[in-house]
Amino acid sequence: MPTRRRSRLRSSPRLARLAVLLAAFVCAACGLVYELELVALGDYLLGDTVTQTSVVLSVMVFAMGLGSLLVKRLTSRPATAFALVECALALTGGLSVLALYSCWAWIGRYQVAVVGLTCLIGILIGAEIPLLMTLIQRIRREDAGRAVADLFAADYVGALIGGLAFPFLILPALGPGDGALLTGAVNAVAGAAVVLWLFREEPAPRIRRLLWGGCLLVLALLAAAAAGSDAIERAARYALYGDDVRYATRSRHQEIVLTGPAEGPLRLYLDGRLTVCGPDEYRAGEGLVHPAMAGGPDARVLLLGGGDGLALREVLRHRGVRAVRLVDGDPALPRLARTDPGLAALGGRSLDDPRVSTTAADPMAWLRGAGASGGDGPYDVVLADLLAPGDGGPVKFHSEEFYGLAARLLAPGGRIAVRAGSGTDGTDGTASPDGLNSLWQIESGLHRAGLRTAPYAVAGSATATCRPGPPDGTQNFLLAADAQPPLGLAPDAPPPRALTPEALRGSAARLTALRPAHPPAAFTLLGPR
Repeated sequence: MPTRRRSRLRSSPRLARLAVLLAAFVCAACGLVYELELVALGDYLLGDTVTQTSVVLSVMVFAMGLGSLLVKRLTSRPATAFALVECALALTGGLSVLALYSCWAWIGRYQVAVVGLTCLIGILIGAEIPLLMTLIQRIRREDAGRAVADLFAADYVGALIGGLAFPFLILPALGPGDGALLTGAVNAVAGAAVVLWLFREEPAPRIRRLLWGGCLLVLALLAAAAAGSDAIERAARYALYGDDVRYATRSRHQEIVLTGPAEGPLRLYLDGRLTVCGPDEYRAGEGLVHPAMAGGPDARVLLLGGGDGLALREVLRHRGVRAVRLVDGDPALPRLARTDPGLAALGGRSLDDPRVSTTAADPMAWLRGAGASGGDGPYDVVLADLLAPGDGGPVKFHSEEFYGLAARLLAPGGRIAVRAGSGTDGTDGTASPDGLNSLWQIESGLHRAGLRTAPYAVAGSATATCRPGPPDGTQNFLLAADAQPPLGLAPDAPPPRALTPEALRGSAARLTALRPAHPPAAFTLLGPR
């Protein structure tokens, strides 16, 4: 290092060292945010949180080790190398969410893309620590153990701040896409700019000008991407859902897209999965609600999920209903079901009924709190309008623990009805082994909660018109109570279109005949037993 530069660093080594540690702090925070952005996006698009988290974390850690090895050849010029690494990381991490979302929408190779992008980001993050360590030692030679301790302390505290800022600040305020772009801009300024300023004598003047120009170019590209992110997202949605997207948002919990004209057919997509098709949606709601409402008193009803208001519409058709508590984890969905004219009309404006109280809470967390406090129960009927694990739903909502919490809120003679997944394999209408296995696992969970069950099926797919499937497709359900629940239809509601007493009993007989002699273990929060 030139004598003039070395003397300037020695005149204020503490300040220079603090600046490098601050750069390490900010870069670590940005690196963890990139990681969490990729996990959150995978959860939004594919819904398998455990798999997406495992893939991102394992690939990232491996790539960080690889990056630490690859950067050894660049430690002779650490400031120049660090500036290049941070510019590349800011650009790659900042654009990662938009790139992956576009890949998912137009190409469909999401898993390949996320592994490749995670590996690249991990290599760049792994290159940071060796370069920063070299820079600290150039400021002031000291014991390696002390230098490593200070550097890793800054790195870990930065990761803590980034990890806390992501769910509580970045994700709610900006969402994954804009949050990644802002993080990239901060990364470029705090990483490349600080080091280029502090060690500006290392690169030759021409190289230094190129590095500053590269840093400014990265910031300009991130700003341009932020300005065009809405257009990119709209174009991707049109590619996925067609040109009649009427509403689209990404809430804290999921992506919600509503398509179709007000007069129908409406299509509701949650995290890219078609969940409501206007002409066929009644099959799912009727199958869940009407058999449960027929088995006894139905004055007080608890509906878990069902924020679209469609199952609630079927509940309110029963004249004996006096109060309904709807618990849905995402307040954005009930809000849409109230305000969108088409969806509100499809749901019979059920959410505006004075008998209905809505609560925005995770259903399992709410059950736990209501069971401890007594809540506003007990309930005559508990309806779990939640996707079965076989259809991509979370296991926890069909676990033994979940059903145990729900059973505590049942009044004497109360019933629980749950969705148990698709009943056909999607090709020739025959029984799906995976679908039946999921049905029996859910039934095992209800049994372990001390309930007796009756399986039944409803003919026809709830999304057949919008996404053609086998004409004889079925949906499986389970009705549970303290005593063996009868299957039938209540006389205090209009006859449903998808159900008859004879069809209910016939489907129950067919499924009972298929029940294995040794049913599979129940779902639990810690895995099957």
